[in-house]
Amino acid sequence: GTYRTLFHPEQLISGKEDAANNYARGHYTIGKELIDSVVDRARKMTERCSGLQGFLVFHSFGGGTGSGFTSLLMERLSMEYSKKSKLEFSVYPAPQVSTAVVEPYNSILTTHTTLEHSDCSFMVDNEAIYDICNRNL
Repeated sequence: GTYRTLFHPEQLISGKEDAANNYARGHYTIGKELIDSVVDRARKMTERCSGLQGFLVFHSFGGGTGSGFTSLLMERLSMEYSKKSKLEFSVYPAPQVSTAVVEPYNSILTTHTTLEHSDCSFMVDNEAIYDICNRNL
């Protein structure tokens, strides 16, 4: 796409399918297939750092990849980099702008899983972001 050159190709990992708004697919099925390559890629990037402080994780709570895969990633980052900070920037679903009926379930599952693996969470709800974009863009 248009932003393909925004990131170096070594920093991109892509798959053939998404988690279909399903936490379990993102965490246990699709996630299990990708997690080792993602953690390996993160390791290669962190080895180039002279003073790694931690990780900034941006994700949504409503979708399957944002909830399920990110939960798995946070667990692995905690195992591999236990002494490094993990700051989480999350978009929480709102019923008014929801795209899937399972968003509340995904949110509960990812909240439970990431709670012990995040040092600090910054959360905004999807409707608030939507309103800000409508007013200012």
